[in-house]
Amino acid sequence: MATLAAPAARKIYQQRSKLTALPLYYEGFLWIKRANSQENKYWTELRGTKLFLYDDKKQEMFADKIDLKGLVTVADKYPSNKQRAEVVLTLENEEVHIRTELTEDAEEWKGFIRTVVELAVPNCLALLPGQLIRLKEVLEKETSRRASDIPEEEPPSPPLSTCKTYEEVFPTNTPCKTYEDAVSFPQCFHSVTRAEAAEMLLKTESSENLILRPGADSISYAVSIREDLDKPLIKHYRVVSSEKGYKIELDKPITLDSLQEVVDHFVKETKGKLKPFNSHEYDTQIDDHKKRISNTFSQKKKLQYPSGTDNTYVNVTSWK
Repeated sequence: MATLAAPAARKIYQQRSKLTALPLYYEGFLWIKRANSQENKYWTELRGTKLFLYDDKKQEMFADKIDLKGLVTVADKYPSNKQRAEVVLTLENEEVHIRTELTEDAEEWKGFIRTVVELAVPNCLALLPGQLIRLKEVLEKETSRRASDIPEEEPPSPPLSTCKTYEEVFPTNTPCKTYEDAVSFPQCFHSVTRAEAAEMLLKTESSENLILRPGADSISYAVSIREDLDKPLIKHYRVVSSEKGYKIELDKPITLDSLQEVVDHFVKETKGKLKPFNSHEYDTQIDDHKKRISNTFSQKKKLQYPSGTDNTYVNVTSWK
């Protein structure tokens, strides 16, 4: 699959950086077909709003480049076939077909391309929480770069007229989750591991005792709470995301529409004894963990839960 800013060798990375001051956001192998040419496999770098194409991973000088500023639409060539990972980029002057080995890689490329062109994290993409965090980081960098590099008189890149949702390009009967549903996490969401969440809850002296975090399987979420009895006790609850919403895996599972409703449910069912951990005391530590957590998500490996890990839950309705 594609990788995040991890070039083949430091020397090659440094040499390529001399060719352009544009920041490297994403890279990986792509099969690319342009007008009047055959499909070729390239090691491709997304720098700023340009795709730099190399004949192989070790080549120092790019063979070609594609300017994405004039991008009009981004759409799957085979929207009804989830096994065909081919995307059509419609530019002002040409149509470019890009293909990946895996459909999830195609989703990532669409996410990064649309983020740097639209200056907004797109909705309706099948991405994991860590990938969405990475897109938000790229959005911040590209927004800052545009503000400092682009002259005021230069108009911004044109919006992707048919890319607000994929249903506008290929209508379906399945409603699409909004961007807010995908990436606007509650304030108590922290990109930390199970152990780190427990450490945060045990170290704080405040009454905030609930953290929403990524799950250990790179797909789900988890709620970690601190119960103050004779001594502090940490408990964890798994929250599974699906098309129907977010299911809290309890003795009697409950499905809610958003992560905020998940947090609100815990607070309500415990009559306010659980309070969201919104403290910024650990912001520096959390920022240090983001990149590692993002890389963990991008591996897309479904882990088995051993006894005593995130598959250990307690019915929150009986919490006193």
